[in-house]
Amino acid sequence: MDYLKQSIRRLGKRCLYGAIALIVATGLVATTPQPSKADINLFDLIFNGIQYIQLSNLSNEQEVDLGQQTDRALKRQGVRIYNRNPEVVNYVNEIGQRLAATSDRTNIPYTFQIVQDDSINAFATSGGFVYLHTGLIRAADTEAELAGVIAHEIGHIVGRHSVNRMREITLANGIVGALGVSQDDLVNIGVQLALFLPNSRTAEYEADELGYFNMGRAGYDQRGLISFMENLSGGTPEFFSTHPDPGNRVNRLREMYAESHQAGATYGNNPEIYRSKMSSL
Repeated sequence: MDYLKQSIRRLGKRCLYGAIALIVATGLVATTPQPSKADINLFDLIFNGIQYIQLSNLSNEQEVDLGQQTDRALKRQGVRIYNRNPEVVNYVNEIGQRLAATSDRTNIPYTFQIVQDDSINAFATSGGFVYLHTGLIRAADTEAELAGVIAHEIGHIVGRHSVNRMREITLANGIVGALGVSQDDLVNIGVQLALFLPNSRTAEYEADELGYFNMGRAGYDQRGLISFMENLSGGTPEFFSTHPDPGNRVNRLREMYAESHQAGATYGNNPEIYRSKMSSL
């Protein structure tokens, strides 16, 4: 909640709490009036270092840069990155990079980080950044289950869901100027999306499907994603507050597995090996 208050102050809000979406939209409008064509002075923009981005034709390089800035903003606002045990950090990164290499979007770098937080959650931002809570890593029983979560988050990046949500918010609330949207505003929106705003059901379904098939290509047992969601669906509000509709999603994944699963993809099913590698977490 301290973070939310800081976000409200930073975005210039002076009213009571409302819906987070309204905080993002109204706050950005209040603090960053977009210039009309008549008011634009390119020399002033260059002198002040203001950068504007056109979301409609965002390049991979721009998206990665936006992800890097969002990553720094998240850490400034208290997201604590776990780095106590390099073996655990490297193990998670190896799983992530294995899946990134077989994903449908291999032309950007991927960064996998562990967040020191006992709640069971994970999220992805623009530009290839994936965050996994220590609580979620402990909740997984096997490497295949953790790989399922990571593959799902990579699916959000492949689908550019964060960028699409940014576009929806800026267009719906009229904060797109003649030059686009200021980079600072997009970073603020990116932080809110990562920490507070749930993904749409459509985005979740797409990330599930992309992640499911990516697991098979990487050699992981695709049942890992299904079993992880089954185990959590009864009592993990943190995860499903940002990843909605668990019941229907599990049913869809079961149907996918019944209809099509990668032959020979059985890697990552040994719980003893997983617990041994994660014992120091």
